[in-house]
Amino acid sequence: MTDKPTVAVLGTGIMGAAMARNLARAGLGVRAWNRTRAKAEPLAADGIRVTGTPAEAVEGADVVLTMLYDGDSVLQAMREAAPALRAGLVWAQCTTAGTELVGDLAAFAREYGLVFYDAPVLGTRQPAEAGQLTVLAAGPEEGRETVTPVFDAVGARTVWTGADGAAGSASRLKLVANSWVLAATAATGEVLALSQALGVDPRDFFDLIEGGPLDMGYLRAKSALVLDGKLSPASFAVATAEKDARLIVEAGERNGVRLDVAAATAERLARAAAQGHADEDMVAAYFASFDEKSGD
Repeated sequence: MTDKPTVAVLGTGIMGAAMARNLARAGLGVRAWNRTRAKAEPLAADGIRVTGTPAEAVEGADVVLTMLYDGDSVLQAMREAAPALRAGLVWAQCTTAGTELVGDLAAFAREYGLVFYDAPVLGTRQPAEAGQLTVLAAGPEEGRETVTPVFDAVGARTVWTGADGAAGSASRLKLVANSWVLAATAATGEVLALSQALGVDPRDFFDLIEGGPLDMGYLRAKSALVLDGKLSPASFAVATAEKDARLIVEAGERNGVRLDVAAATAERLARAAAQGHADEDMVAAYFASFDEKSGD
């Protein structure tokens, strides 16, 4: 293997496409596959070889990076790639799959002799496009020299959480982080909805908290998307956020913790999706406060 590994990226949605481009910009050889090939085709302009099957993408690669919707999608893609997998191939599993499926994915890796890294990423469209994600990673010391250039190309920081990817320590930390992100997003939508209902100018609220411990750059950034009507293209879509919220609730239930805010957030996101906002930014959960899609 050369100093710059060849990477097969399986899944080229909002995050995967950005990650593939940054890998190519870093000088790594990149192959890309997506279930809907048309979504991957624009990557060819960046020197990325777009393939028709997962097996074609992973053939001869040094690293497989999976960035799909959920754990089941990852497992399906890897099963399709199985004929071309070889023992010793490094697998960086970056999808937010939750804690339950990490064991199944690691078992698949053991079956095929893959070096498995549980490596979900923290960040949305903009940091992904800028190569500024935070990679949460767990996996063996042996093999890190291969996967490190990949993490360095897509992220500004790698946080190692353990030496055993199968233990799911990175995925557990990702769910904790996402629980805060989703709670803050839901609260942002509700404060805007309540302001509208009570005839309060949101700017008066922002002025009230400015510079104090309640002020948040995230609150202001997400509020602006709603107030300026700039919910598309999504940084992180409503439908995907709902999936993550349900993973958080399920993880809590399996460990004896009731997560009322996460559960309510999942329902708000589901209502917003049903109103037609599934592909908009997750702060479009704002609309779930109203009976009508418009929020008027």
